Amino acid sequence: MSQHHSTPFVEVDRAEWARLAPNTAMPLTELEVHALRGLGDSLELREVAEVYLPVSRLISLYHEAYKRLHNDTMAFLGQQGAKKVPFIIGVAGSVAVGKSTTARLLQSLLSRWSNSPRVDLVTTDGFLYPNAELERRGIMARKGFPESYDRRALLNFVSRIKAGEERVTAPVYSHLTYDIVEDAEVVVEQPDILVVEGLNVLQAPPSNAHMAVSDLFDFSVYVDASSQSITDWYVDRFLKLKRGAFTDPNSYFHRFASLDDEAATDLALTIWKATNLPNLKENILPTRSRADLVLRKASDHTVHSVLLRKL
Repeated sequence: MSQHHSTPFVEVDRAEWARLAPNTAMPLTELEVHALRGLGDSLELREVAEVYLPVSRLISLYHEAYKRLHNDTMAFLGQQGAKKVPFIIGVAGSVAVGKSTTARLLQSLLSRWSNSPRVDLVTTDGFLYPNAELERRGIMARKGFPESYDRRALLNFVSRIKAGEERVTAPVYSHLTYDIVEDAEVVVEQPDILVVEGLNVLQAPPSNAHMAVSDLFDFSVYVDASSQSITDWYVDRFLKLKRGAFTDPNSYFHRFASLDDEAATDLALTIWKATNLPNLKENILPTRSRADLVLRKASDHTVHSVLLRKL
């Protein structure tokens, strides 16, 4: 375990991290892990046991301490019996880095702890402006950049959950049609824990705002890798989608299904360099230092070390 005084983190290598939850039983089966794995991700049961199980154990400790502090604070204020306030976790990282898999995995693992907390998951994709609005604003090519999201609606959504409201809804995004689904919603009803996953969820407030959604998080995770590795994973995923989801006539990207692999690779790299790489460098990567925990991945998609913020 190494401590760098110039950073707010303690870095723990994979082997040492795996020893931090020695008596914790694996609650997931190999079949369940396979179902949680994202396209292009190489998640295996061993990875879950050595990396993500200790992460879930750590977060459960934070959650228990949070509940005690909340109850003590309410007792201090003479407000025993106050409504439950969910513990909110933010999961951030680049396109294709595996943050969605991480978010789903944390949801599944955290819900298996002794008191079986109810854990919900919401992605910020639902708060992207509809394509028609992006076109109207002239920012369709910047989809995924901070300005392509209805940040006020996202902040309002998380604020209402944090206020303990009984029922809060969020829009739904379709990766097939590449747009918001009309008349569809995700319903969140007072979970014990809410996981919020998205590209830019750890950003500081814009200069014209007093608060960002990250201000409402009780714990945050950033999934990290070198830009070259993420580029490779993005291209690999694009090729898999070309042979899979893109073949659906309803897919927004159906027109790319007939491309040969060389042309598809060239297109994927063009999209990556024009949109996703600049977004990573300008907006996503700078938020890494704001996370409580950073999962550093090697080129084979496995986590090789963990950075934990010093208390």
